[in-house]
Parts: sequence; C-alpha cells; structure tokens
Amino acid sequence: MKKAISVIACLLVLMPALGQIIGHNITVTVTPDHQDWNYRVGEKAQLVVNVCKSGTLLDNVVVDFEAGPVMYPDVKKTNVTLKDGTMKWTATMKEPGFYRLKVTAHVDGKAYEGLCTPAFSPERLMPATQCPDDFDRFWGHALEEARKNALDPHMTLLPDRCTETVNVYEVSFVNNRQGSRIYGILTRPVKPGKYPALLRVPGAGVRPYGGDVWTASQGAIVLEIGIHGIPVTMPQSVYEDIRQAALDGYWEVNLDQPEKNFYKRVVTGAVRAVDYIASLEEWNGKEIGVTGSSQGGFLSLAVAALDKRITYVAAVHDAMCDYENALQKKACGWPHYFYQVTQPDKKKIEGARYYDGVNFARRITCPGWYSFGYNDEVVPPTSAYSVYNIVTAPKTLSVYQKTGHFWYQEQWDEWEEWLLKQMHLR
Repeated sequence: MKKAISVIACLLVLMPALGQIIGHNITVTVTPDHQDWNYRVGEKAQLVVNVCKSGTLLDNVVVDFEAGPVMYPDVKKTNVTLKDGTMKWTATMKEPGFYRLKVTAHVDGKAYEGLCTPAFSPERLMPATQCPDDFDRFWGHALEEARKNALDPHMTLLPDRCTETVNVYEVSFVNNRQGSRIYGILTRPVKPGKYPALLRVPGAGVRPYGGDVWTASQGAIVLEIGIHGIPVTMPQSVYEDIRQAALDGYWEVNLDQPEKNFYKRVVTGAVRAVDYIASLEEWNGKEIGVTGSSQGGFLSLAVAALDKRITYVAAVHDAMCDYENALQKKACGWPHYFYQVTQPDKKKIEGARYYDGVNFARRITCPGWYSFGYNDEVVPPTSAYSVYNIVTAPKTLSVYQKTGHFWYQEQWDEWEEWLLKQMHLR
C-alpha cells in the first residue's frame, strides 16, 4: 500500500510536466499569397482559409467571417458551410491601409478564430492627428513645474529577488508635486562600476512588477516603473481590487482637460524616472534608453521626445496613437476614443492631441526600433505604421505580421539584442 501511495504521489507531481495544455486541435488559418503580406494599392491579395482538425482539413465546417478595412469591415457573412474545410478570398484597397479577413469556425459548440491582415502600400500611410500650437510649451511647462520638486528618492533592497550578480530594489521618487510619487523596481550589477541604463515603461493595467534581472545581469542599470503612484510589490489581489475601483477606466479621465488629464502625471513621472536614473552614481553618463509595449510604447515615444538625454528608444505595438483617424472612419489607436462615436466632443478631440503618440513621435531625434504585428486587434497596424512613417530620426522597422497584441519569442529576442547593442553590451 505504501508503495502504491508513493507511485500515485509521484504521478501527481509529474502531471503538470507530462500533461501540459498547448494550443488547439482545431485551427483556423488565413494565408496570403505574398510572404511579407504587403501589396500595392489596387493590387489583389489572394487569401486562403483552412479549417483543420489534427492538421487536416475539416469537412462541412460552418464559419462566420467579416472582411474589409481594419476596424471597418464592409462584408459580414454568417453560417457559411465550407464543404472541404477551405475557402478563397480576394482582397484589395484603393488607398493605403490594412485589410482584414477574420474567420470564426464553429465546431462542437466551440468557436475558433483565424485572421489575416494584408497591407496595401503601408509606407504611404500618414496620421490624421493634428498638433496643438502650444504642444511644446505645454509639456515644457509641465516638466518645469514637476522639477521644482526634489526627487527625494527612497530605495529598499529586496534580498529575496537578488542574485549573485544583480541587486534588486524597490524605489520611489517624487513626481510632479510633493506627495505624488512614482514607484518602480531598480536592478543593477553588484559589481561596482559605471553602467549604461534602460528605463522600462509599462503597458496598460494595474499590476506588481518584478524588475529586469536578466538585462541587469548583462551589465546594465534597469528601472522598471509603475505609473499609478502606488507601491509595485503588493499582492496581486490588491491591484485587481484597485483596477476594478479607483483606477477603472483611468485612460479616459479628463480627456477634455489637458491640464487635468490622467496621463499628465504619468508622462511627467516617466521623464522624472530619467532624472532618477541620471542621479545614480553608477550610471555611466552616456547610454540611457527607454522601451515599452502598448501603453508603454506610447510612453516610450513621449519620453524619447521630451528628454534629449535619451540615446535610444524601442517602441513595440505602440498604443495611444492617431486617435483622430477615427474621424475619417479609419483605424485608430487604443483606447479608440472616437471610434464609432456619432458626435465626438470637440474639447475631447483637442484635449487628446496633447496625449497622442503621433505628436511625440514627430519630435524624436534618437535612434529607434519599432515593432508590431499586422494581426493586432488592440493596436491596429494602421496607427503603428503611420507613427513609424513620420519618425525622422534613424529607425529600424521589425514587423512580425502574424502577431496580435502579443510577442513572438523571435521578436522578443530581437528586441533584447537591439537594446543590448545600443548599450554597447553586444
């Protein structure tokens, strides 16, 4: 009996390793006939849809699909039976943009999705967002006022997160006024010396942060910040409660009042994080960059534009860009303030311009790495590509066409390698 119990106990321990759940047996793929998914305006893209079970086409499968310009499909079909599990579709556009075919297969009461988003002359895309005449004055004044306050930095070692080569700290410093602090996780090499630096700015949401130990282990100072003015080492449940209460929909707060917009203290706080890094005696006084994805992509654009000490920027599927494109019934960036709004508030349109990544991107002067996916349904490639097109500084474009609002491993690896090269660690 004891032997049997031991065997059962061992099996229970091994089950997670032996029985991982990865992917689905039912797949929906939509494949274009151009390997790079790029076409010229007026050219026809031939798309092939395959619904498979165990890797083979599934007979008599029922699908719904929609097709047309991203966020504005002009074709919608339901309960279409694919006799052989496959169908073909021809896509074209008369002006630069992205076209999306999205297919949902219904199998045994479950829905499975697949999509493809070919581009038509994306290098010609330009944003619709206008820039306020006083944009530079507005942000110059905001930073001037914030910097009247001493940083008053606090630092607490987190021994359980440290390694033999990297020390990890929770840090905080004053943002735009006394009592308003930015919290983050600082990682830096244990070995005394002077090091390049990287600021990591966060995507949307409310969460704790762990710090970037790996990059620090390569020989860099890394500061990862939260934006909400609360400690970043509390239990996950605390952040979930806050997200559902005080910070619910924070990205929409005072959109019509630039001086009171929620993101004013967020942007100034991110720049103040550069001030904090620059105050560290371990910084080498040379390389200092900023990177982030989604909301963090926007913040990366903002910091790189507002602080000329930044020597490199990496923005990944950058959100909060080109809101005004929606006024022309074209794909706009998250949070899609004016998407399908019949009568948008003029004050909100004018207010949003101070917080549109487009107007920051126009002011970037340092080298940048820009990456996004064509299949992104949160941040449309339309806005991401438009932002890239207006950057006049040295730039690298790395498109991972099939990605949605997530990373592929290869994309992550390329991003890390580029950052390390900018810090002369590769």
